[in-house]
Amino acid sequence: MKKINRILQKSLRYSFTAVMLVISATLMAQDLSYQLVSGVVKDSKTKEPVVFATIAVPGTTIGTVANSDGEFTLKVPKSLNASEFEIYHIGYKNRSFPIVTEKSSKKNVYYIEPASIEIEKVVVRPFDARDLINGAISNISKNYSKTPASLTAFYRETIKQRRKYISIAEAVAEIYKSAYNFTFESDKVKILKGRRGENVKKADTLMVKMQGGPHVALYLDIVKYPELILSREDMPYYDYEVVNIVSIDNEPNYVISFTPNTQLDYPLYKGKIYINSETLAVTMAEFSIDLYDPQKVAQIFVRKKPAGLIFEPTSTTYLVTYKKIDNTYYLNYMRSEINFRADWRKRIFKTYYTVMSEMAITERNFDKVNKITYRESFKPNLVLADKVNEYFDPDYWGAYNTIEPDESIESAIKKLNKMFKR
Repeated sequence: MKKINRILQKSLRYSFTAVMLVISATLMAQDLSYQLVSGVVKDSKTKEPVVFATIAVPGTTIGTVANSDGEFTLKVPKSLNASEFEIYHIGYKNRSFPIVTEKSSKKNVYYIEPASIEIEKVVVRPFDARDLINGAISNISKNYSKTPASLTAFYRETIKQRRKYISIAEAVAEIYKSAYNFTFESDKVKILKGRRGENVKKADTLMVKMQGGPHVALYLDIVKYPELILSREDMPYYDYEVVNIVSIDNEPNYVISFTPNTQLDYPLYKGKIYINSETLAVTMAEFSIDLYDPQKVAQIFVRKKPAGLIFEPTSTTYLVTYKKIDNTYYLNYMRSEINFRADWRKRIFKTYYTVMSEMAITERNFDKVNKITYRESFKPNLVLADKVNEYFDPDYWGAYNTIEPDESIESAIKKLNKMFKR
């Protein structure tokens, strides 16, 4: 009971302060040492976009994730001599597609089929959800990397005031990912290149900024940081239930829902954890904070705010996925979204904000693992938008893989670019 949700405070806190806008510019040349594959992932039956699907080159550590419109762009180094790429998503069959040179401006559509689970292929286990969670925790050292890795990741954070984007920041980052077994080493992040844009008017009374950036995002790795939702210490405070069996990466997974059964002096969570039926590896989790006491939750997120401002979170959503490579599971994608209301005392108007961040691991290196020094690492107290340059060049990222911006973000980027070019 002495724990005050220390990981959540450490990893999911945002800062709300008044700031000055500083703009600078960087121009980068385009890198043509890759093949470009792009398009939209859709359900073969409903024809609807499949959001956050994983796109990867088989036999390599190269990949990316589709956006919230199902769109993606994958840059495949020509040195790999790869002939195909693969798409997979929860509840769908993995499907491979040939890598072809883009000859048309028309957007390619890649259809994937829903997968049905043959019950005889599911490993027979006691369907006690709490036992499955305990088994997953016990198998962490077996299922996840025992050695450090160097990861390349693409990170994006956005802040919206109602429907208007007021800040967008993006970065390609290098990550020193320490081993999942017990170690005194910590994960570290280094920004390789980044850009940002802000649309703040002089009349705006409140400027919202996100603190911690890609460093904070790593704490959504619930396997590495189980204090969030995989802590044995907190298990008595939850009810668990096996609610489904679904296919992930062509393998059956138990879907276990969890909900709080009590109220503590720190917020609890509700959501679903996906566990591979054979290996008992956690492959995915989607969850949110239980908002039974919004003011208690508000204390987690706000580092600093003006006097007289009432901050109240209205919803939160978190997502983390893992990818299996050579029988070992690795971090793949993380996303968080926080909606809140800002209300000035003794004033009649309210303002609503949405703060979103996402990070996709686009490349993994297990042989040449580079340690990141404390001096060059991105610190948890830093604000990414204060450390990177303005948007400008559409070919800014070169050969780095990124997450395609969805339609609303792409429109906001174009508006910001026009504003900076004036």
